Amino acid sequence: MINTNIEGKLKVAYSLTAIRGVGRRMAHMVVRRAGVDMNKRAGELSPEEVGKLVAVLENPAAFDLPEWSFNRQKDRDTGKSMHLVSSAVDTSLRNDLERLKRNRVHRGMLVVVVIVVVVCLFVAFLCFQGGEFVT
Repeated sequence: MINTNIEGKLKVAYSLTAIRGVGRRMAHMVVRRAGVDMNKRAGELSPEEVGKLVAVLENPAAFDLPEWSFNRQKDRDTGKSMHLVSSAVDTSLRNDLERLKRNRVHRGMLVVVVIVVVVCLFVAFLCFQGGEFVT
């Protein structure tokens, strides 16, 4: 479901939390709006119920979920509130960090510094192993 494997042994709401961008509260609201029984296991869902859950997850605003529950409120580019799931979360995070780096904001530059330090430490670890310098 939405490019994520869902564990069928768990109840529906808790199995939805395996999807990136969906927490417990959002999962419970999605299950209620889709009209799926909360006590069902994820492996017991029919294809119609899975389709309802996917529809609510992809467009929660159309199902009257409150805007405060979305993970991207007042998007910088569009100005709309939306809920991102799966790979869209990673894409928006990457775009935000690139914008911060491009504008030379302290938070964006901090990401660059941390990456450089980690790479330097990794190279030093590879070159100096076991008490002697390895070339």
